[in-house]
Amino acid sequence: MKKITFTTLVFLLVLGNLFAQQEKGITGYNNWLDSWTDFQPNKANYEEPTQILSGNISENTTLTKRNTYLLLGDVFVTDSTTLVIEPGTVILGDYKTKGSLIISNGSKLIAEGKSTDPIVFTSNRSDKKPGDWGGIFILGDAPINTFGKVASLNYGLNPSSTESISYGGDNTESNSGVLNYTRIEYAGKKTKDFGNFSGLTLAGVGSETNIKNVMVSYCEGNSFNILGGEVNLTKTVSFRSNKNDYNFNQGTQSTIKNALAVRSPYISSPDGSRCMYISSYDIKEKADTSKKETFVNAENLTLVNVSNDLKSDIKVGLVQEAIYIGPDVSFNIHKSVISGFKPAVILDDRIEINNENLEKIQFTRSYFNNCKGNIYRKDHINNDDLESWYGSRAFDNVYSKGPDSETFIDSDNSRAPDFRLRINKIIASNDLFDDEKEEDDE
Repeated sequence: MKKITFTTLVFLLVLGNLFAQQEKGITGYNNWLDSWTDFQPNKANYEEPTQILSGNISENTTLTKRNTYLLLGDVFVTDSTTLVIEPGTVILGDYKTKGSLIISNGSKLIAEGKSTDPIVFTSNRSDKKPGDWGGIFILGDAPINTFGKVASLNYGLNPSSTESISYGGDNTESNSGVLNYTRIEYAGKKTKDFGNFSGLTLAGVGSETNIKNVMVSYCEGNSFNILGGEVNLTKTVSFRSNKNDYNFNQGTQSTIKNALAVRSPYISSPDGSRCMYISSYDIKEKADTSKKETFVNAENLTLVNVSNDLKSDIKVGLVQEAIYIGPDVSFNIHKSVISGFKPAVILDDRIEINNENLEKIQFTRSYFNNCKGNIYRKDHINNDDLESWYGSRAFDNVYSKGPDSETFIDSDNSRAPDFRLRINKIIASNDLFDDEKEEDDE
């Protein structure tokens, strides 16, 4: 009996240590990035297309693994149609016509891949580059905060009917389908009048839509663009996006959990490239203030900037903040890791620093590593009040410095990195650099 009790105690102790080791940042006993992700998509070779997708898909259709599909121009799934994509199916976005897939409001995409057989959307060029093709748009009838219940995508798409690009409504539980174990590579085409497409746009998408295990890599626009709705994201990955990894706008009520964003200072856009950009509107006068403002609840995120020489990259202006928070939003982030930014967070200068606003923006039990500054207000030199507020023991945040090799389990693995936090070598610190010494050096 004593041996059984002792064994049980040892097991519980080991189990407790495992939980503690994975408390902050992306979690899991195993590296959930294994098998279905691809951090070197330029090395993959796919079969020539055997089927062409173009125009409108207005009848229930299944894309099968035995075929390779070419997405030619703007392809719309319309008329309450369901598009099913089998595990292992490859869809190539056409470079010349900047192929895009649009799931119109009322239709569904059922893209249910497997961890060992993911669905892949990628470029049809042999020498793939960011922005080779358009991206994926999923439109639903969940609420948005613009005037009226409905808005239209304004990206220069060419639908046969404006209904095919409309989104928004009253259905918070709107179901636009499933996107699971899916990769989206080299999307984000640039348009003359409307900027870059995003890898995955979720517009007015409701809570019954399942977005899980989705990787967007090498996108020239935003990786994930969430416009209104009440969609939730789980185990999503943004890798080396040119613009924002996760962009939230138009009153979305979103939860994002166990998600990863990996930035590179050498491919980021100078006009805006953060891990997270949270706003309620682009132009305040076009937003209906009687409706809900954007609310994002984030838990167990890992936001990391991978640099060959972080101090040098910061000095020459290649590194920005990880998170930008606009006015009139609510944002909670809990048990997350932010590593290698300048600073970790910026609050828009229109946000008045008072108790009401600070209660809407919460950073709790999170781990700030290698950041040149933590939480700042835009264009304000003195941010001591914010640093003191969020540095309070009540929020239980940790500040440290340490290379990625000591911070993460195996972030240097180019093929199969592991960005789970390794916490056995934490060195407490308020800042990465000695500001006085840096001034002396200059």
